[in-house]
Amino acid sequence: MRKRFLLLLLAISAAAVAMADTPRYIFYFIGDGMGMGQVMATEAYNRTVLGNNTPILMMQFPVASQSTTFSASSPVTDSAAAGTALATGNKTRNGMLGMTPDSVPVRSIAAELAAKGYGIALVTSVPIDDATPGAFYAHVPNRGMYYEIGRQAAESGYDFLAGSNLRGTKDKEGKPNDLLDTFAANGVEIVRGMEQLASAKSDRILLLNPEDITLGQISFTIDSVAGALNLPDMTEAAINHMKAHRPDRFFMMVEGGNIDYGGHANDGGTIIKETLNFNQALRHAYDFYLAHPDETLIVVTADHETGGLGLGNNTVGYDLHLGYYDYQKMSKDRLADYCRSARNSRRIYEWEDMQDFLSRNLGFWGPVPVTDEQTAMLKEEFEKCFKGEAPTDKKTLYNSFNTFTELVYKVLDNLTGLGWTTNGHSGGLVPVYAIGNGAELFTPLTDNTAIPKNIRRITE
Repeated sequence: MRKRFLLLLLAISAAAVAMADTPRYIFYFIGDGMGMGQVMATEAYNRTVLGNNTPILMMQFPVASQSTTFSASSPVTDSAAAGTALATGNKTRNGMLGMTPDSVPVRSIAAELAAKGYGIALVTSVPIDDATPGAFYAHVPNRGMYYEIGRQAAESGYDFLAGSNLRGTKDKEGKPNDLLDTFAANGVEIVRGMEQLASAKSDRILLLNPEDITLGQISFTIDSVAGALNLPDMTEAAINHMKAHRPDRFFMMVEGGNIDYGGHANDGGTIIKETLNFNQALRHAYDFYLAHPDETLIVVTADHETGGLGLGNNTVGYDLHLGYYDYQKMSKDRLADYCRSARNSRRIYEWEDMQDFLSRNLGFWGPVPVTDEQTAMLKEEFEKCFKGEAPTDKKTLYNSFNTFTELVYKVLDNLTGLGWTTNGHSGGLVPVYAIGNGAELFTPLTDNTAIPKNIRRITE
């Protein structure tokens, strides 16, 4: 009898130790398109322009490693295959979401943790039905199946979803379908903007941009769109929601999707400001970690690199001038939109009008020293785009850019010292940073599929 009692005590003690070793709070930060170039450009700006000797927060974490990102179909992954790898630990073909290459659905760590009693929150600066967040709840052969992805989000049972918008709310004829009703039927309250969130009643929330903001993402930090959501506030709201409704245990994925948008545009200033914004969102999780250091794990990584970003070019050599980005007041996407609007308006735009606009919004011919040769090139391209038959736009994943807009930002790149290899993704390594309970598992160099497998391992 005494022996059986001692064995029972040992079993209870072992279970208690196992529970103590399992993190109760897991934060998974994914910088979409945030390769080493994006991190180092931001850190260089942080040090040389902002004057901070302390590195950006993610670089202060005690575990620092790197990860490969190739998909099952290519050395250069798309976001669906990369998201599937990061969410489930399985490689798949580009374009597929939550499935193996032979279309077998695979379960994400979020779904597994939900089944174990964890609360689940997914936050992104792009649509909540986009590839990275979708990989944590959806199973579709094509990432563009927005209606099906949206239905699976509604039926996921997750506690807090936040993103810019939903894209599957209309049928092929442009008429509203039943997707929003599906969210309501599953007890999900849809709120538009932070003001509505303050009065939300449900324990299940879908937070989207206000209806009058029709951007594909929540808005670039550099554009400062009034009323638009921003990633740090969304992250803080998600943490507060989980503390109120699922305080015992929760898992939260936060995606900085705008970094990828900036990469596709080859817009260095926007990328730096978005990576700093991502870092500010991370700060909220870090503050939570400081209050619960033995119970919290934070992992930071990226799904892939976008743009082939490098520091240094043949114009500036070793002398970067990242401070010029302080005079950039608008993203390349918004300049492209402005140029389209200007060309299509009844007003006749002269070169002097555009010079004034670039001076006010990019600092050209003032603190940003555009040369006479560059000015002549800009004027010539302006005349082509605004006075004659416009050359064909350059199309990227999220926008198209006329040749004048392209030249404006090439001039800015030449002066600041950043360089690019592509408007798409590259196959470069991405960073992995970690702190907290179980962080030691996330080193050394590994593949992206190992990250969710390690989270699964420490929560078994």
